[in-house]
Amino acid sequence: MSKHTVLFELGCEELPPKSLKKLRDALTAETVKGLKDAGLAFDSIEAYAAPRRLALKIVNVDGAQADTQKRFDGPAKQAAFDSDGNPTKALEGFMRGQGITVDQISTFQAGKVEKVCYLKDVKGQSLDALLPQILQNALDNLPIAKRMRSAASRTEFVRPVKWVVLLKDNDVVDATIQDLQTGNVTFGHRFHAPEAITLTHADEYLSKLKAAYVVASFEERQAIIDGQVKALADEVNAIAIVPADLRDEVTALVDWPVALRASFEERFLAVPQEALITTMQDNQKYFCLVNSDNKLQPYFITVSNIESKDPTQIIEGNEKVVRPRLSDAEFFFLQDQKQPLASRKEKLANMVFQAELGTLWDKSTRIAKLAVALAPITGAKATDAEKAALLAKCDLTSELVGEFPELQGIAGTYYARLEGENDEVAESLGEQYLPKFAGDVLPKTKTGTTIALADRLDTLTGIFGIGQAPTGSKDPFALRRSAIGILRLVTENELDVSIEDLIKLALAAYGDVLKDHDKTLNDAVAFLEGRYRAKYEDQGVAVDVIQAVQALSPKSPLDFDKRVNAVNHFRALPEAAALAAANKRVANILAKEAAPTGAVVEANLVEDAEKALFAELAKITPQVEPLFAAKDYTAALSALAALRAPVDTFFDGVMVMADDAELKANRLRMLTQLRDLFTKVADISVLQH
Repeated sequence: MSKHTVLFELGCEELPPKSLKKLRDALTAETVKGLKDAGLAFDSIEAYAAPRRLALKIVNVDGAQADTQKRFDGPAKQAAFDSDGNPTKALEGFMRGQGITVDQISTFQAGKVEKVCYLKDVKGQSLDALLPQILQNALDNLPIAKRMRSAASRTEFVRPVKWVVLLKDNDVVDATIQDLQTGNVTFGHRFHAPEAITLTHADEYLSKLKAAYVVASFEERQAIIDGQVKALADEVNAIAIVPADLRDEVTALVDWPVALRASFEERFLAVPQEALITTMQDNQKYFCLVNSDNKLQPYFITVSNIESKDPTQIIEGNEKVVRPRLSDAEFFFLQDQKQPLASRKEKLANMVFQAELGTLWDKSTRIAKLAVALAPITGAKATDAEKAALLAKCDLTSELVGEFPELQGIAGTYYARLEGENDEVAESLGEQYLPKFAGDVLPKTKTGTTIALADRLDTLTGIFGIGQAPTGSKDPFALRRSAIGILRLVTENELDVSIEDLIKLALAAYGDVLKDHDKTLNDAVAFLEGRYRAKYEDQGVAVDVIQAVQALSPKSPLDFDKRVNAVNHFRALPEAAALAAANKRVANILAKEAAPTGAVVEANLVEDAEKALFAELAKITPQVEPLFAAKDYTAALSALAALRAPVDTFFDGVMVMADDAELKANRLRMLTQLRDLFTKVADISVLQH
């Protein structure tokens, strides 16, 4: 069968840069699906995307579908012919329906019955006939939120479509796609090469476009940008900040990337660098430069779509555009300093946190009270914690945060430093919001840890206290994320405190603002304990490991964490499966027969296997007891793995439910002792193997 190279290109007005890559990948996936559904094999698909085009090159695709045979079933052979072998009415009706004669009839075995049938040869359709519909379907299925129609055309797309190329090797596949006639004419760069380009073969696409100042491959353009940006940064001993989203967006904005380095006045470096970086990245699509200490340098890199004869003009143009943006940030920063942070509490007293829970100033005073109570647990200085809590929300009323909301906390840190606050207090103002998302860093200072914990506990307890617990679809205060933040702050800082005690401290700070303290305590504790699963599943811990620990309901997150790590480690040991199965067996036996109290009577051990298990238990118990006391669960479970062989031998050779009541009671006591050793860590009978 003949094989061909197909080129498809959709030429448009400039496509939305934030979704260019997504459109390219979706077009590829939909086309692959269409080709597979049509039974057309191919070697590979190369996908291209630039500001004014989406294109696909399909390599070594079948020229047509394979010919097939389709079977049309008729009546049973017995009913098709009479005793003389002539066609019956039933067969004649079938032949008439199919437009065939007796000599075209075949038979096949359908179970026990032989039936007549007609095997019709179906010729496969050609690639030319199938391609236009496959491609049109792919375009119709692209993930486009807002579609546009251009002029009189009825078809819609994300941007007006200007031209369509469809080539099979060197021939145009005649079709209409997006209401446009397909051809072999494409266009290069809007400014450098605006004239039409005729393609004589699908394989010349990339080279002819490159000659017309268009790098069609997204990855190739990105690599060019990466190289140019690094070279320009190296020249001034700096490192470029290149967020993945911005890198993709800039790549999607240019056909022919030319990176240029520009500069701004050094005086702007006195402004919080986060504000300068935000404005340059979000509004101007610039890459900012920092030194090895992550301090902003007075340069930025812009990626132009034109190879200018006089690049200094482009550079100066960008410097002129960025100056007012940086001046705005500087103005807000200087305005804010006219008013000390602490004096902003009046404004906080007018900002509602939540209608039933009061203002942001009410919240600040509660957090301060709670932070003082938490200080002995976190190891922070109570005076620092209280001061930081009262300043924590003040920057929300600043001009800088009004303009750059993502600077909440960060602005506070800058202002607190300028006002001479100590490092613990200043740093904690920015750290109070950490962790912001799953896997984010935690506060470094003890005061930051205290405020971060107090803030989340206050919100969680308050919202539960007014009966606004999150539902499946609504979690306006992001309590699920908050709860995981609380668990991380406690476990990763190794704070030895129970969830119940934390909520009680938060309730004490609320006082009589919340009516039903008991219900709030129960609900909030249950909610936090319910987040263990999400927290550990995110870390890749298997559900059965989490459930094995949850079966024991440990009170403190730190204790829970140690147990999860121990069970996770134990689960990987070769003895784990057998011991989990044995624990399950023991649990089932003890669920039916409660073991009598008292110690195992050694004189009543008769079988060798039970004597061996008794000896092993006697040896191992004093070894693991100090490990349990020290909460070194991992070492304890690893030591208990030695019980595998004697436990297996015991179950192979000993009848627990003996007829003799004394023997049975003794064996049940021994199994209880065995089970108790494991359940000091977790219920490992829950583990699935």
